[in-house]
Amino acid sequence: MTSIFTKIINREIPAYIVAETEEYIAFLDVFPLAEGHVLVVPKKETDYLFDLDDTHLSGIFVFAKSVAQALKKVVTCKRIGVAVIGLEVPHAHIHLIPLQSVDDINFSRPKLKVAPERLQEITNRIKAEF
Repeated sequence: MTSIFTKIINREIPAYIVAETEEYIAFLDVFPLAEGHVLVVPKKETDYLFDLDDTHLSGIFVFAKSVAQALKKVVTCKRIGVAVIGLEVPHAHIHLIPLQSVDDINFSRPKLKVAPERLQEITNRIKAEF
């Protein structure tokens, strides 16, 4: 079940990694709904989030919380939205999306085009908050 996320975890393709532990990784979505849109992924290949064992399921949410707290310090927003869709990539993941309104988490909206320099700037700022 090797996915694009596994390739990012294995450093086979580049990514804007904002945080990482032995069990989890977080990186910017390069096709974001909002600037600062982060994907939080378990390193263990698991297709569906709720197929994770209880330890990893609770662990990914605790890790996502720390990423969201750093993200909120970097990106001006009212809240950090959380979404679990799981249809687009067959590897469990959580979306953290800076929100100004409920429409900001509408996945049918067109994705933003963010310059690589801006993605790197956001990455550096989030990393600095850890």
